[in-house]
This record gives sequence, C-alpha cells and structure tokens, in this order.
Amino acid sequence: MREPLASLFYDRTFFVAKNLHAVERNRQLAGQALGYVPQGAPDYGIRAPARELPWLPPEPYAVLLHATSRDEKLWDEANWVALGKHLSQAGMRIVLPWGSTTEQARSERLRAAIPGAICPPAIRLDEAAALLGRARAAIGVDTGLSHLAAALGVPTVGIYTATDPGLTGLHAGGSAINLGGKRQQPDVKQVMVALRQAGLHD
Repeated sequence: MREPLASLFYDRTFFVAKNLHAVERNRQLAGQALGYVPQGAPDYGIRAPARELPWLPPEPYAVLLHATSRDEKLWDEANWVALGKHLSQAGMRIVLPWGSTTEQARSERLRAAIPGAICPPAIRLDEAAALLGRARAAIGVDTGLSHLAAALGVPTVGIYTATDPGLTGLHAGGSAINLGGKRQQPDVKQVMVALRQAGLHD
C-alpha cells in the first residue's frame, strides 16, 4: 500500500524487478539503498535456541508441519501417513506439532497411523525453533514454521496446493525446495526425491 503523505518526504527511488522472490526483492532494495550488492544465498542470521524438550526422542527425527491457515492449503492426510511411514522405515521418528484443537486432532490421527510418531504437547515459538533446528528434515505446507525450518538451514520441502511458491515460497538456497502450486498436489514420491535433493541422507 502506498502512503501518499509519507511519499512527500522521499528523495530517492529504486527499481527492483517485480518477478523476483520477495526475499530477493528486499535484499536488492536494501543493497541499493545502502550501497552494496547482495551476494550468494540469504543468511537469515538465526540459530536454533537451546531449549530442553523432554518429550523429544534421542533418535533422528523429521518434523511434519501439516497445519496451515486455510483448508485449501492442506495436504491430504493419506499423503502425510505414507510420507511418515517412508521416513520411519528410513530410521527417523516423526514429530507432529500442532497449534489448535483441530490441528491437535489431526496430529493424533497421524500419530496413530505412523509407527513411532510423536504428537507433542503444545509448544511455544522458541520451542518450535529448537525442535526444527535439531531435525534431520522438515516437510510442511504453506505456513510460517516451514519458512523457519528453511531459515535454520534444515533440509526442508514446502508443499503448496493453493498458492504459487515462486514469489513467496521457501527461499534458503539448495536446502529448501518448493513443490506444487495452485491446484497442484505433489505426491509422496516427489516429496521424497525433493528431500534428498535438499540434503537429507538415509
């Protein structure tokens, strides 16, 4: 949104291509304003906090971020179950965080269907960051925690079913891969291939 009164005080203008990812647009804008050229993949400058999570398993684990703000952004539960079983067979426990009673019920259904999966208690944002930062991988729909996992450098796959990830999807170099788009549902095989491309090793 433009602010007509504030624009009276602008004395410099910059051009940034509109077809770039939102992160790159902001990097270029900051670079032009401050006189430098952004180099390489973005470094978000955040690290996972050291938080005790007593319920967290000692084994390697993957985090499945199945919750999002709108139903059309969801991925079918059958897909989450199949993905969780694949990862479980590869030696990883599955952690299914949630943020509402509806999401908790879904986590419980997925936990019951995926061997060894964990439906944790409600967690704060700092605890979510600690959880994601120690994960072998994160797979998530269009939600903020997927971006957080990618920003922490965790091999992350973003699953998009109702939005185009080209301008606002995960953006963290080769360790973050986006799949799907508007009215496109990636399948489990595509997600597994993308996880290996993002750096997950069996």
